[in-house]
Amino acid sequence: MAHNDASYWLGSARKPVKLLMMAFTVAVLALSAWLIIGALFLGSEIGLKQFLSPRSNTIVMTTTICGWLAILFGCMYLSDRRGAIETKSRGFFDVVSLIFARLAMLAVAGIVMVMFYEVIMRYIFEKPTLWANELSLWMAGFVFLLAGLYAMQQRSHIRIYVIYDMMPRWMKKASDVIAVFLIWAFAAALVWGGFNEAKSKFIRWETFGTAWDPPLPATIKTGILVIIVLVAIQALSNLLADWHKEPESHSPMDDIDESEIENIRQSIKD
Repeated sequence: MAHNDASYWLGSARKPVKLLMMAFTVAVLALSAWLIIGALFLGSEIGLKQFLSPRSNTIVMTTTICGWLAILFGCMYLSDRRGAIETKSRGFFDVVSLIFARLAMLAVAGIVMVMFYEVIMRYIFEKPTLWANELSLWMAGFVFLLAGLYAMQQRSHIRIYVIYDMMPRWMKKASDVIAVFLIWAFAAALVWGGFNEAKSKFIRWETFGTAWDPPLPATIKTGILVIIVLVAIQALSNLLADWHKEPESHSPMDDIDESEIENIRQSIKD
């Protein structure tokens, strides 16, 4: 996917963020290599299970912190470039949503790597893992949630314009306000009804009850409430950003990705 080389929002901070991303990535790779060598040749018993409670081991804690910092700065750096099919940022909350969108993008790549590793270990070395399936489910759950936030920011969620396009401008604005109000009402109801349960699961760090025993209930339940609030904020951001926008007309042609068609043409010519 083609990218715009101009800085999207970082400006002069883009290079330092890139350097921090690279530094923490190298640190994670070095620490991971040390842990692997220790497990293979030095009799270390540190594995992925220890990463579920990293405070019990200094090197595990250091690796975890470096990993999350590498992901944070990586998402910030990647969000500073706009894809060819992405809409231009206009709202006050768009940058936050784009950073989370890049996190979902990295998680998809992570799922592919985890499943690839599992296939190799299971069918070539006949040593299946205890964690690959649950880790991929864990990441996929957050990808699903964050995809909704990204869809809201890009205004690519399902919308039916048959009646909307026939409305006068004042009625369109009124419809937009009602839609955002309903989104906020739904988010408020979800948080109201699920906060105590999510809080309870998170405080006791409720786990999945399997051999690897990851805290899926504690994190996914909390993530649902947090991300639905982010979606509501993004909906408000869209409303404010589009308030003075010129009226638009919609047609089935809007769904056609011209840049993708041009890439296909170029590949055929080549």
